[in-house]
Amino acid sequence: MPLQVSDYSWEQTRTAVFISVPLRGVSVRDADVFCTENYLKVNCPPFLFEVFLYAPIDDESSKAKIGNDTIVFTLHKKEAAMWETLSLSSVDKEMMQRIREKSILQAQESAKEAMEAKASARREDQKYTLNVMMKIEEEERKRIEDMKENERIKATKELETWKEHQRKAEEHKIIQREEKLYQQEKQIEEERKKLKHKGLTRNSVSRNLATKGRNSEIIFFEKLKEDSIPAPRSVGNIKINFTPRVFPTALRESQVAAEEEWLHKQAEARRAVNTDIPELCDLKEEEKNPEWLKDKGNKLFATENYLAAINAYNLAIRLNSKIPLLYLNRAACHLKLKNLHKAIEDSSKAYRIMKLPLRLIHPTKLYKMMLRRFGI
Repeated sequence: MPLQVSDYSWEQTRTAVFISVPLRGVSVRDADVFCTENYLKVNCPPFLFEVFLYAPIDDESSKAKIGNDTIVFTLHKKEAAMWETLSLSSVDKEMMQRIREKSILQAQESAKEAMEAKASARREDQKYTLNVMMKIEEEERKRIEDMKENERIKATKELETWKEHQRKAEEHKIIQREEKLYQQEKQIEEERKKLKHKGLTRNSVSRNLATKGRNSEIIFFEKLKEDSIPAPRSVGNIKINFTPRVFPTALRESQVAAEEEWLHKQAEARRAVNTDIPELCDLKEEEKNPEWLKDKGNKLFATENYLAAINAYNLAIRLNSKIPLLYLNRAACHLKLKNLHKAIEDSSKAYRIMKLPLRLIHPTKLYKMMLRRFGI
């Protein structure tokens, strides 16, 4: 049976009530305090303090201070007025039970509302965090896309610059060749004029000697005939038709089977070319060769321009997808860029083209195996 605390004291103002509850001989820190707008209870075995308040209070702003074997309550009134007494008078047991039950229900509802408010705040925080993360990921994705686009534009500009340089070099070679041919023709014409002039001079000398006596003519005719130089032959063109061949080597030095296989592969590559590929519009005929694109990609790889090298290998694969070296070189670029899944995919394609058994191995080891196989 708990002991009711009756030696408490209280004071009031128009806005607040101050209650001091002594709890001697026990640890007040273990006290259980329950407060609603009409009910206050302190349970600290073996003591029990219970009061049914005269008027409603603001239980949320009210406070309790524990110390020196005493609990001091500061209760803020909802309405500013002076109370006649601290607790209600003439309260029977049924009314006390109703007040207790009502207070418990109010406390449960308040706790439920607080819990719902806390859960709602947590959901709002999670929603805000999710939106922030989505925004950060979107910005990162946009940054990566912009970086890829800049790299593509840079590689395209470098390719255009290289093509322009090649075109100017070809034009310069053609001009030099034409100038050399012109100089040779001019030199031949001058030599022809000199020979013609010498021939005319010797003819005039022979006519002057003919006016002398018959004996003199007979004496000197043999000498002039021996010393005379015939006039140069007239210029002519001889047309020779050779058997048409694709390869520059002579037929006796060639390997017919290997050449036919190469021509067959080139024909397949030309048939596989899609005329709608926009990248082929500005390329020369020799630049549409997958081998040329592979060499170009190797040069870009050597300069550590891996994205441009991947573009060159991609176009070569679109022209001819049966060359395993293209997939291997592109896998090397992906390894340099840390795209391990793409490196595994390209290495697997190269193995399938060569019809070799594929095992689950590390990408780096697979790439080294491919390098050793192709001798790169």
